[in-house]
Amino acid sequence: MSDVARTAGVSVATVSKVVNGRYGVAQATVERVREVIHQLGYEASLGAQSLRSHRTNVLGILVAEFEPFSTELLKGASKEVAGTGYQLLAYSGGDADGTAVGWERRSLARLSGTLIDGAVIVTPTVVETKQGFHVVAVDPHTGPSGLPTVDSDNFAGAVLATNYLLSLGHHRIGHISGRPDLESARLREAGFRRAMADAGVAVDERLVRVGGFRVESAAATAAELLALPDRPTAVFAGNDLSAISTMDVARTVGLTVPDDLSVIGFDNIPESALATPQLTTIAQPLQRMGAEAMRLLIDLVGGVERDLHVRLPTELVVRSSCAPHTPSTGPDRPPTAGAASG
Repeated sequence: MSDVARTAGVSVATVSKVVNGRYGVAQATVERVREVIHQLGYEASLGAQSLRSHRTNVLGILVAEFEPFSTELLKGASKEVAGTGYQLLAYSGGDADGTAVGWERRSLARLSGTLIDGAVIVTPTVVETKQGFHVVAVDPHTGPSGLPTVDSDNFAGAVLATNYLLSLGHHRIGHISGRPDLESARLREAGFRRAMADAGVAVDERLVRVGGFRVESAAATAAELLALPDRPTAVFAGNDLSAISTMDVARTVGLTVPDDLSVIGFDNIPESALATPQLTTIAQPLQRMGAEAMRLLIDLVGGVERDLHVRLPTELVVRSSCAPHTPSTGPDRPPTAGAASG
């Protein structure tokens, strides 16, 4: 304010009146002060503003790390907040690999009440929020709980993915699952198992392994699967990053996708269409999920009564990473669901 006052040739008190919309300042002076504010790029401190009005008109989207999944959500949230009178703060609260325990609580403690009026938190554990501070969870660890929640139909998407591979004649289907602590990962494995059971095909437990949703850990898991004497002829990966990693590993061991190995992912992040070959995947409407979460948060902050759980559909996106099973792909004996596996 001192800089603005000095440049405009007025007192700090006059600048304060203009900024806070108070009476007692000539219109010509108001216009002059506003012009200087614009020239200097002055903004009132959010912290000071919140002390006066208990509102900042800023909403947060909090993530453990900025990776493809959360980045797509952020795009949707940003579009939704435009024109609402709110600004958006994107904040990463995790550690180097995005897995710091308790990052949500620490982030909310830093930001709530002084910098933001409410928050969308991506894949949180259960968090306690103070009275009157609104939080919306996207894809929470434990599934819908007491928090307003936006997620997608992970179970149905996994059934779609597995049925597609089965329709191509594959029976030795591997599944690289996600993080065991995430409900979405558990639902995807459950959908995989349901589709296999409904088709009368036994799941070989050696072909179901944890990949953790991360490139490095999924690569190690894929290498184990593809080194088996009776390796899978197809792999359903728990997310696109794991699927792309699997295709990379396949190439290093001399396998061609999809001629020797079919691979399908989950999420439909932009990288899936840029992969070689282009990745067949299950699309979550990621940007819409971000937009729905932001709309839910805006409604909650505004006191609008509405449904507190939004579940969005998933769909199959067929590209080039899957092909019909042929004998050259490797052994693929179709066991019955009652047959022993292991």
